[in-house]
Amino acid sequence: MTFSIVARCGRSGELGVAVATAVPAVGSMCPYLLAGVGSVSTQSWVNPYLAIDALSRMHDGESAHDALTAVLGSDPEAAGRQIGAIGVAGPGAAFTGEDCTPWCGQLTGPDFAIQGNMLTGEATLTSMRDAWLAEPWADLDERLMAALEAGDAAGGDFRGRQSAALKIVGTEAYPALDLRVDEHAAPVAELRRVLGIARRQLLPFVQGMPRRSSPGRALPADVMSMLLKPPAERG
Repeated sequence: MTFSIVARCGRSGELGVAVATAVPAVGSMCPYLLAGVGSVSTQSWVNPYLAIDALSRMHDGESAHDALTAVLGSDPEAAGRQIGAIGVAGPGAAFTGEDCTPWCGQLTGPDFAIQGNMLTGEATLTSMRDAWLAEPWADLDERLMAALEAGDAAGGDFRGRQSAALKIVGTEAYPALDLRVDEHAAPVAELRRVLGIARRQLLPFVQGMPRRSSPGRALPADVMSMLLKPPAERG
């Protein structure tokens, strides 16, 4: 019931997930990320503990592939699960259980895993892969967003559209970016709109927040001036 990409930026080391589906609030269910460790999307008949436990094993040094193999081996309902994962090193890994609703499948590469079920067809995933590979120099948020848009345009979930999410972690324990559209007729398009606003109004604020190694920094005067205005007046 979901299509997603988990990926790693080769330049920044950031890890991210972009996901969309035809149920509400996919961002509350599927993406799990741990800074300095990995990112996971657990989907189909969702088992959050697959993601939580896989990240724990990856934290202890296992590859994404080995972590997924281990956690799926302890899930008696694994045939109905789908999951993708990427670590700070190594290729993406994915699993699609034999009981997942077709069309379902997965694609993996050196820095990504793409997976989906209840899809209109394979083109959703191949279009996502092509979009991810098209601009390797782009920032992670843009590459993930472009992949999600490509999957949506190629058909996406055969039931329609309802929610989408984009989440990225960098070097800090808190997210570098965490955006959700929880209930919308065109959630991927709405997520793109929200991302544009976040780039202007949110990211400059987050970039000045405290870090483990420093207390943070004062906002630039123009950012402070913008954020003191009502949202409708920020331009």
